[in-house]
Amino acid sequence: MIRKQDALDYHSSGRPGKIEVISSKPCSTQRELSLAYTPGVAKPCLEIEANPDDVYKYTAKGNLVAVVSNGTAVLGLGNIGAAAGKPVMEGKGVLFKRFADVDVFDIELNTENPDEVIKVCELLEPTFGGINLEDIKAPECFYIEETLKKTMKIPVFHDDQHGTAIISGAALINALEIQKKKIGEVKVIFSGAGAAGIACAKLYEKLGVKRENILLVDTKGVVYKGRSEGMNPYKEYFAVDTKKRTLEDAMKGADVFCGVSAKGILSKEMVKSMANNPIIFAMANPDPEITYDDAKSVREDLIMATGRSDYPNQVNNVLGFPFIFRGALDVRASTINDEMKIAASFALANLAKEDIPDSVLQVYGTNRIEFGKEYIIPKPFDPRVLTWVASAVAKAAMETGVAQRPIKDFEQYIDCLEGRLGKSHQVMRFFIHKAQSEPKRIVFPEGEEDKILRAAQIIVDEKIAKPILLGDKVNIEKRISELGLHMESNLLEIIKPSKSPEYGKYIETLYHQRLRKGLTRKEAGKMVQTNNIFGMLMVSTGEADGLISGLTKHYPDTIRPALQIIGKEEGVHSIAGLYMLIFKNRTIFISDPTVNINPDSEQLAEIAMLSANTVRNLDIIPTVAMLSFSNFGSTRHPLTDKVRKAVEIVKDKMPDLMIEGEMFADIALKPDLLNEIYPFSNLKEEANLLICPDLTSANIAYKLLIALGGATAIGPILMGIKKPVYLLTQECFVDDIVNITAMAVYEAKRKSK
Repeated sequence: MIRKQDALDYHSSGRPGKIEVISSKPCSTQRELSLAYTPGVAKPCLEIEANPDDVYKYTAKGNLVAVVSNGTAVLGLGNIGAAAGKPVMEGKGVLFKRFADVDVFDIELNTENPDEVIKVCELLEPTFGGINLEDIKAPECFYIEETLKKTMKIPVFHDDQHGTAIISGAALINALEIQKKKIGEVKVIFSGAGAAGIACAKLYEKLGVKRENILLVDTKGVVYKGRSEGMNPYKEYFAVDTKKRTLEDAMKGADVFCGVSAKGILSKEMVKSMANNPIIFAMANPDPEITYDDAKSVREDLIMATGRSDYPNQVNNVLGFPFIFRGALDVRASTINDEMKIAASFALANLAKEDIPDSVLQVYGTNRIEFGKEYIIPKPFDPRVLTWVASAVAKAAMETGVAQRPIKDFEQYIDCLEGRLGKSHQVMRFFIHKAQSEPKRIVFPEGEEDKILRAAQIIVDEKIAKPILLGDKVNIEKRISELGLHMESNLLEIIKPSKSPEYGKYIETLYHQRLRKGLTRKEAGKMVQTNNIFGMLMVSTGEADGLISGLTKHYPDTIRPALQIIGKEEGVHSIAGLYMLIFKNRTIFISDPTVNINPDSEQLAEIAMLSANTVRNLDIIPTVAMLSFSNFGSTRHPLTDKVRKAVEIVKDKMPDLMIEGEMFADIALKPDLLNEIYPFSNLKEEANLLICPDLTSANIAYKLLIALGGATAIGPILMGIKKPVYLLTQECFVDDIVNITAMAVYEAKRKSK
């Protein structure tokens, strides 16, 4: 429950409002100031004068949208005026930026004259890449948008009309599929004939609903042929020859109700009168035309959506406008046409059938959401909406000839969209692409776990690896079905160790490996029945290329058999763990938060060298800082002496490696300060590989950076093992498993060469 004072405090505390302008270029020196403004700014001005299209090259126009309103139809508040509507428009800007990285200026116009609104928007065309019309009452909004689409060469989109239409259109596609109804046969009742109602009706018609099966109902009743009261050309388009005059009449035998009208106008009796397996979209905000509980109390066979987040199937416009503009801006579309809107609806409908990321489940406080009556459209916080909808809109713009800058490489474009979600997405796309070029066989000993199965589905779909799931086949196939997964059998292998043809061979392999270490053949037989041991033997014998385990185990339970069966790389004395931590603007690595509790100088040096080689193998040049509570001898202590000696060992063995220490963590990340105070330092740039002096400090550091610094963690990467063995944490998400699988495949490819 949102209290009035909570909302007022939110908007007034600190800097008033919800938005600010932040420079995207540095401007902290005299030279940078001269580049940003006079005299440097004259250069791009002259380039744009000579070539007007260069405005997209030298300014923010290509990523800038104007949210324009005159405040005549603000949310459910009505005509409250331009100034009173400004908090909503600022909020719209926040959503554009948060969900699709689109920049916004909100523009509130103190006029109810539609021609004045049109003129202002036309005059703004040099500034903006697109216009989002917002909260302008009908029928003026239709006239404004239609006129601007004819006169402007940038996309113009009235979200109150098309946003609700696109999102509910996606819901309709999936609801009809679940209810086993054909779109060309259903009878649809629209309650509300304003901007949203008319737009929904038009889009549903484009999706396949026949116009003769549409009944539009407004405050005067059914829109029928010959009616004169309260009519306009937009309503007239949907006028039908019917004797029905009221909403109650219209609802009898209807398959679909689409409400964008007012609280409580749909009664239980009206719901009872609908056809079998009805669909109700009661989208009036904040209170729907009928509550979810009331509707379900009389019709268990219905599918229902509302505009509220506390009921299933929220029709939320934030699923549409940010991503539609993202796709339109990225191809520099001259308009947003019907094909682009339909593409957005189908993208959302298809996404709802995909397995949901753990990050989304966590936001909504649940362990499972799956496609069905209570989940027919994606959740607003699903990060995949950006890539699915924006790319679909961009493709539709290109196919219909309105894209002025077509995308040449859609795979690269998806990577760019992932990058807008954060650097972690961008970094992991690199490893996923590398893995997709040559998928390897990766074994998962915990093959019956839900997270592993859900990760395996993504791994199979994206062709990242060839998963081998260890466990009981009947149990795994049953759980796959219960989770609503659909893995192709030829891309997936399920093995129960005790039933495997290799079972006897692996017993002999393990027995001969460990016979002089106290292992009997009988004990070997028992051990090979365990999934973890069997998986390690698969990797050791080359029948799998890597192993990922640890979801239900402690680190030693995975590390110990890896050392015993697969073994260490030649020349390696101590294995170690490495975490990749991805921030918004940087990626750093931390060693060793996993294995070595209190390494001596020689072990610490080996950890540093293993880590540097691992980072280098990830196509990143390592710059290494050996951390301590001392800067270059400022404190003499056995613990700092240990680090200092380790640095000397590494420099001797890897003279080309940029490494320095012992040093403070903050100094390691501030090269300007480091070189000012310690000009003799070999570290001339920011460290990207931090070697901690012991497990305690490394573990604390990486967990604090995740919790307080907002880092995305990938790992731990187990270093020093002959073949890829990657560890999972018990709290990891499905996406983490997918990401670490891609890295395991990447390493397996490198080691195979």
